[in-house]
Amino acid sequence: MTSTARITLAALGLVVGLGSAAQADVACTERTFDGLRYTACDVDPRAHDLRLFLDAPSGDKFGQFSTIEAMLAAEGRTLSFAMNGGMYHADRAPVGHYIEDGQEIMRVIPNAGPGNFGLLPNGVFCIRDGRADVIETLRYDTARPDCRHATQSGPMLVIDGELHPRFLENGTSRYIRNGVGTSEDGTRVVFVISDQPVTFHEFGRIFRDDLNLPQALFFDGSVSRLHAPQLNRSDFGRWLGPIVGVVAPLDRE
Repeated sequence: MTSTARITLAALGLVVGLGSAAQADVACTERTFDGLRYTACDVDPRAHDLRLFLDAPSGDKFGQFSTIEAMLAAEGRTLSFAMNGGMYHADRAPVGHYIEDGQEIMRVIPNAGPGNFGLLPNGVFCIRDGRADVIETLRYDTARPDCRHATQSGPMLVIDGELHPRFLENGTSRYIRNGVGTSEDGTRVVFVISDQPVTFHEFGRIFRDDLNLPQALFFDGSVSRLHAPQLNRSDFGRWLGPIVGVVAPLDRE
């Protein structure tokens, strides 16, 4: 075989490999850290079609994973992972900054306020081409990265490798909580939901000390839902506002 032929075959193998990676399922695993149970889903924004969902074509909010699934099925696609993606008002409109498909729906809220959202520092989850990042809100507001999708929530769980300064190691407030953490280069995104009530301190530690992620953002604690078909799990309950998910072809065989 000539060197040119070997190079051509190697290049073809690389393309096939990348194509297979692009079709790979999101990896969701059940794990235990410090004696507490969690489910974590790893997303690679270079290979997975990660996006946000809010308003259905009807004009109503999607509200449930099944509503998104129905829309995608009609297009020959499916939802391979999803999670509620930020706090919302009674009408299910986002509390903070929200961008979907490049369109800003809600402005950045930089100031402190009531509830967990206003427990500064809070942050923005920003999805760009080939990467996704959790960015502290004031940094985000200054830099204004070109996010295709973005959702603001709070508080931050981990900031530059440190837990939020207001988290108490002996805290007693426990809820089922969910959030997202990102690597420094934005190529590793891990969504986590606790499978039992946990404190903020405990929840922040799984991102920092178990998953080794330098930035992490809290999504919610009174409404936490996960859609992970690979685990035969799709939570149903209170109607949701913003939803973050991964879209894949319906038939990947």
